[in-house]
Amino acid sequence: MTPYKEFATRFKLLIAKNPHLITTTLSNIFTMRLIGNKTHGDLAEIAIAEFINQYMYDFKSIHVGKDLYRAKEHEEDIKIINEITKDEFPVSLKAYGDGPLQLSTDKKFLMFPKLEQMGKIIEGKSAIAKLWADPVFSDFSGLNVLPLIYDEKKQRCNVLVFDHEMAMQSVARVIYECEGKGRKHPVYRFYDSEGDYVCEVRYGSGTANALQRGLWTHTRNGLKYFTSVTGGWITYTQNPILVKLFSHALLSTSVGHEAALEELKCDIDAQKKKSNLS
Repeated sequence: MTPYKEFATRFKLLIAKNPHLITTTLSNIFTMRLIGNKTHGDLAEIAIAEFINQYMYDFKSIHVGKDLYRAKEHEEDIKIINEITKDEFPVSLKAYGDGPLQLSTDKKFLMFPKLEQMGKIIEGKSAIAKLWADPVFSDFSGLNVLPLIYDEKKQRCNVLVFDHEMAMQSVARVIYECEGKGRKHPVYRFYDSEGDYVCEVRYGSGTANALQRGLWTHTRNGLKYFTSVTGGWITYTQNPILVKLFSHALLSTSVGHEAALEELKCDIDAQKKKSNLS
């Protein structure tokens, strides 16, 4: 079991025993969409990092931060440390709607050209093994992606883990598909032996934007390659008082912030006691 899988297993167990903890956190995260369509994504990173630090005693989490982006070795948002084994691993947090999900930006634009070199149809055990053995796809086995998938209309969220090991073992065919169906650029789609969708590599040349490049999957079409750590969809509720808290905090000094922080710590401690985590 990889360090990330061990973490995901523990995370799932904690949520199963104390669903109210993640429900509160997700409700607060997605309340941020009342402020802006992208606000929740950045705040989800610091929220989940703090969730791990407060409630998972054998793990420590560090928010990497955007200012370190150019120095990042991986596409991580948080770094998690197992305090027992001392294993460290990066995790990329994604807060996406239910549907297409980007697993990697492929910043150097290497995946698509490599697949082009291999042909428009790649199939057979030896060809697929050669693909995975190529350094261009070496990062696939280290994709520690934790998506917070939300359905805003139904106000529900599903926290998923992409099983890259299962995906790699299951891919039987890779097919080049031309532009169409709303796409301006071609894609290489990966399918399993049953013909079901696994993932895809998008074109991503200089003319493509961030949504038209990189490695993608789909949380509906490729659902069997995900594990839900929340045990399925969790219904969340918006918390308007949190928006008011933010607006006042932005006008306050650090003295006010310190006082508010102490109150919030007391509230978190109360939740720990309620959950027998203190």
